[in-house]
Amino acid sequence: MMKKEPMRTQMFMECAVKRFGTPVYQLALVHTQNRADAEDVFQEAFLRLYLDATLFADDEHLKAWLLQVTINACHDLHRSAWSRRRAALSEDIPFETEEDSGLWAAVAKLPQKYRDVIHLYYQEGYSAEEIGNILGRKTATVRTQMCRARELLKSELGGNYNEERVQENVQPDHA
Repeated sequence: MMKKEPMRTQMFMECAVKRFGTPVYQLALVHTQNRADAEDVFQEAFLRLYLDATLFADDEHLKAWLLQVTINACHDLHRSAWSRRRAALSEDIPFETEEDSGLWAAVAKLPQKYRDVIHLYYQEGYSAEEIGNILGRKTATVRTQMCRARELLKSELGGNYNEERVQENVQPDHA
């Protein structure tokens, strides 16, 4: 097996981690619901960037690429034999308020396909069309999934659902 040569400079990688590290980690945390796994996915995503030769048109192209790689790395981790044979860890993630904690718990209970679109829409600020491109789904599918996710959140939160509150607090801050 041939070893891949790095395609990126140290300065490029430092800038990429500084600019996009938090969104990559937060998406990984939403997907894996486990800090250790999220950290592994974070490292894998940036390693793939380091070894990749893709030329990026702009920062948004790089961010979208990283988020797609993050989702793929999460799927790879989920499919791995290691992941299937271990017990889930229960861990407390710190939140600023108790309400944030309840909201996170409700988002965490959503099926994965809904957590992804909610995170990318509210936390990362992508449009439905952009989310569709990142996830490889039709725009109409993304809109339907967002609508269903909002309904599930309304149901889970017992009518105390506030869309602005979701937008402000879908994710805890990366420590």
